[in-house]
Amino acid sequence: MSAAETHLDIPALMARMGAAARTAATTMAAAPSAAKDAALRALARRLREAGPALQAANQRDLEAARAAGLAEPMVDRLKLTPAVIATVAEGCEQIAAMPDPIGEITGVKRRPSGISVGQMRVPLGVFGMIYESRPNVTIEAASLALKSGNACILRGGSEALHSNLALAALVHAALQEAGLPATAVQLVPTTDRAAVGALITMPEYVDVIIPRGGKGLIERISAEAQVPVIKHLDGNCHTYVDAEVDLEMAVKVTDNAKTQKYSPCNATESLLVHAAQAAAFLPRIGDVFMAKGVEMRCCARAAALLGPRPRVHRASEADWGCEYLAPIISIKVVDSLDEAITHINRHGSHHTDAILTTNHPNAMRFLREVDSASVMVNASTRFADGFEYGLGAEIGISTDKFHARGPVGLEGLTSMKWVVLGQGEVRG
Repeated sequence: MSAAETHLDIPALMARMGAAARTAATTMAAAPSAAKDAALRALARRLREAGPALQAANQRDLEAARAAGLAEPMVDRLKLTPAVIATVAEGCEQIAAMPDPIGEITGVKRRPSGISVGQMRVPLGVFGMIYESRPNVTIEAASLALKSGNACILRGGSEALHSNLALAALVHAALQEAGLPATAVQLVPTTDRAAVGALITMPEYVDVIIPRGGKGLIERISAEAQVPVIKHLDGNCHTYVDAEVDLEMAVKVTDNAKTQKYSPCNATESLLVHAAQAAAFLPRIGDVFMAKGVEMRCCARAAALLGPRPRVHRASEADWGCEYLAPIISIKVVDSLDEAITHINRHGSHHTDAILTTNHPNAMRFLREVDSASVMVNASTRFADGFEYGLGAEIGISTDKFHARGPVGLEGLTSMKWVVLGQGEVRG
């Protein structure tokens, strides 16, 4: 596609990409597992070989982002470091090693009429992915689309254009090396916002839209899309320290959940502490947060127990529902497990929440009653990730309850259709 057509006629450009994706989806749905796995392994190899070139392209984006005054958490998400490249390459190989879900028939049961009825797993078809900053999403989306037999149209953020173009070129080369259509994965080659408007209103070409970015982007996509949307709006994740707990473990896990990385949506933003442990736990975690420069926005009881520290401030009501994506955490003392669960279900974003406890019945209640896509016992919320869950990679996190919930991996990009096996039966 020429640069001219990306600017002159966005609807025509997107229609051509949509038609190409629909054609490629037919081929991908029938592609043998061996070809899909070969493409994934080729992509992993090419990613490792292209390290210096990828970092050069990424550096152009980083310099432009800083010059434009992009917030530091966004710049952090934009980085395509050797570690990030190694992780996405490993993710491709992990997905290649996984069983191919497409064509699997399950739940077959013989009916009194003589027919056998079951369900077959099939691709969704074509998905559109709209995302900001993180260029590694280009590879995660492409690799999951490939293995699940789908085609995809990717629209990354303008701040990552050079990185995404370089990554998409590797994907196309890997697809062609394996004898699969390069148009199975297409990157929108323009930063024009009209391309997003076109992509989300093409039900004849696109079966589902997956937005991955800030709340504003996702709200816009959800409001304007004419095709189904898989989404989550916020990542206000909670860690709750229960009345019965191993304090050493609680300090270690809470520290990791908040400070291992501030920008991801699975970082803990709200800390709840049972009153029975608050006096012992809060000064210790307060020392950790002070040393790492974390601002603590506290209820009156938590503030009193933390004492006059320069980074301790009183929380406002808005803090209980805030996703900071920064070295800030809200802290509240609660009097019971019931109060903790009620607080989480009211103020949380239904993304990921954890309980730290040695009380098994309390842990089981928390798992059952907290209404979130991922619920954890004695583990950091930072584990809410497709790679960590063994999905190979994730297309995003869904806080919806229909079709897909939590990290969306291979199965989240498939559907089930009913299949009937007969031997000439007719209905009487």
